[in-house]
Amino acid sequence: MAISCTFRHMEPSEELRSYVEEKIERLKKYFDSPVDAHIVLTVEKFRHIADMTLSSDGNIMKAVEQTGDMYSSIDQVMDKIEEQLRRFMSRKKEYKLETVKGEVFEESAIEAQESLVASGPRIIKAERVDIKPMDINEAAMQMELSNQNFLVFTNARSKQINIIYKRKDGDLGLIDTAVNIEMY
Repeated sequence: MAISCTFRHMEPSEELRSYVEEKIERLKKYFDSPVDAHIVLTVEKFRHIADMTLSSDGNIMKAVEQTGDMYSSIDQVMDKIEEQLRRFMSRKKEYKLETVKGEVFEESAIEAQESLVASGPRIIKAERVDIKPMDINEAAMQMELSNQNFLVFTNARSKQINIIYKRKDGDLGLIDTAVNIEMY
């Protein structure tokens, strides 16, 4: 964690610097990656202002607080930053979905999607489909043996997701997607 402390219109104090560093160390539990913390301590007449900026992985959090005492300003700005971090981490966990290889959707995400399509056709049943690597001929054999209308598989040659389906005339159709599994 890189911590920089700037003093404006006041004498630099090791006590304040160590106090700030001690308070910022509390925030380490929220981060896995390196964090840059910059705090500006300013005195303007009777106002003591603490302005803090945290940046990690392209995410920037900023808080400013002013009181009559510098230690109180530091405490309050840390509380604001910590609250922002808590909200950010809860949102991050809430929207985190696994990749396509082991795709698992959270209940809340499925309910949210269902509410979006409430005006149109309803989804009656949702199934989990295992995508297996196979060639097109093997997929065609699987379709003939099963009583399903379609089969999703990974093309063994191109490593792309393909869908083979039964057409109304009894023949089979193939949908070759441009999505590459290795991308996920």
